Amino acid sequence: MRNLAKYLVETLEANGVDVVFGIPGVHTIELYRALDGAQIDHVTPRHEQGAGFMADGYARVTGKPGVCFIITGPGMTNIATAMGQAYGDSIPMLVISTVNSVGEIGSGRGHLHEIKNQAAMAETVSAFSHTILDASEVEPVLARAFALFSSARPRPVHIQIPVGLLTQDAADQPPARRFNAPFPPAPSRAALDHAVAALSHARAPMIIAGGGAQKAAKDIRTLARRIGAPVHMTVNGRGILPETDPLAVPVCGDFKGVTDLMRGSDVILALGTELGPTDFADTLPAKTDVPATLIRVDLDPEGLTRGLLPDLPILADVAETVTALLDALPDLAPERAPDLDVAATRAAAIRDGVRDTLPPVLSAGLTLMDIVAQACPDAIIVGDSCQPVYSGCIAFGGLAPGSWFCSATGYGTLGYALPAAIGAAIGQPHRPVFGLIGDGGLMFTIGELASAVEAGTKVRIILWNNQGYEEIKRFMVDAGVPPLGVDIAVPQFGPILAGFGWSHVQLSDPDSLRTHLATPATGNEVIEIDEAGFMRALGL
Repeated sequence: MRNLAKYLVETLEANGVDVVFGIPGVHTIELYRALDGAQIDHVTPRHEQGAGFMADGYARVTGKPGVCFIITGPGMTNIATAMGQAYGDSIPMLVISTVNSVGEIGSGRGHLHEIKNQAAMAETVSAFSHTILDASEVEPVLARAFALFSSARPRPVHIQIPVGLLTQDAADQPPARRFNAPFPPAPSRAALDHAVAALSHARAPMIIAGGGAQKAAKDIRTLARRIGAPVHMTVNGRGILPETDPLAVPVCGDFKGVTDLMRGSDVILALGTELGPTDFADTLPAKTDVPATLIRVDLDPEGLTRGLLPDLPILADVAETVTALLDALPDLAPERAPDLDVAATRAAAIRDGVRDTLPPVLSAGLTLMDIVAQACPDAIIVGDSCQPVYSGCIAFGGLAPGSWFCSATGYGTLGYALPAAIGAAIGQPHRPVFGLIGDGGLMFTIGELASAVEAGTKVRIILWNNQGYEEIKRFMVDAGVPPLGVDIAVPQFGPILAGFGWSHVQLSDPDSLRTHLATPATGNEVIEIDEAGFMRALGL
């Protein structure tokens, strides 16, 4: 019989979903009956938070939504953290959960997995939460979700289905079909004219490129040269320009004067960025301190009004807008052409020397990231919240758009790198994938080591071991707070990893790391780096 669950899976399959992350439960078994025979792979994490992080990593490297099947109650509360991270970073994620049957929802009588108001909870970490009450809702609500993923600011979507409705007859519903994605909005003629006028006369322009600008990377590089603009890339925008590009400014916050660059510009073109506080180390200047004409381009009308209020807000797709700007901004006559040497000097003033300002532990972390990038230039690098990742947020340029991402900015969760790296490896099985994580962070999601083995990945996790929550300890000591709760018990990881079927190597100096990475991974591996030993080897 074609029931609601079967119809749902058919519709997902018709729209390109080829993998689902989830843990089966008594409330979702009908979804799993529907998966049987579908051309959709299933990955079983060891915790629903891991399912969400895997879906996040998969979505970032494929451009497709990461899809999760989750039980009601604890499944939803477990995945909420991963949804919060994806919400903060604008990642397309589709979380399909069950909820108690009609008549039991929110009854307070103590039904299995009952939660007071699951949809309300999910709404706080999603673009929207919808409860399906009839099979006829399957197609329109999924069409709405996929339209948001492709043509608006992508964020998690939650769809919940009462358990009793999963078996509802759906034989009278139309055949599952692929949705026609709406064309993303293009800039209005008036907005484009104003932007062209401002950029044509700019003498010291700059571009700020965020995660929403990744798909326009090639055209942004062309536009930067045409108008003579340094390109400051937020963490999620790294790689839009290679860090070797003379106009690239892959520097976080106010390190070496990013905000000074803003103050010294006469036109700022902000593309696909919310101008978030953590991208600017909480030093984002007030609009009154930035005399430049600020042009912001974003798909999110609310996002356009957060951070710094723009002089010219353009509600449009970044790629469409940059293409239109290039069409409307022909190469200028020699007498009006920008001096690229001046623009490069402005960029270099920030970029060059930033590493000399780093504290020793961050300098060591950045060295580690450079070694990985040099050894595996086609790698995907996934970061948690740990010292190498913090240094990467400050000054690592990224290998290509979308090839370096982390959980250390914005929402800032721990335990992300291992499952997200697994998701990335599933999405891009032919590229080397590295996860950077600390010993404290790894313990949040260590069970996902088993998921990687089952999925057949070849993930390399670089474990930065400083024997506890060292970053928080430093903050406490600097603030005069007794360092309580940070000197935690750290296990011997070798036996644990062996039990999960992962290989393990302990390294303590840059040369041995370079030598080790020269050999491609043959399976899942943890490369454990002793922070103190690595720093000593560097003379720090």
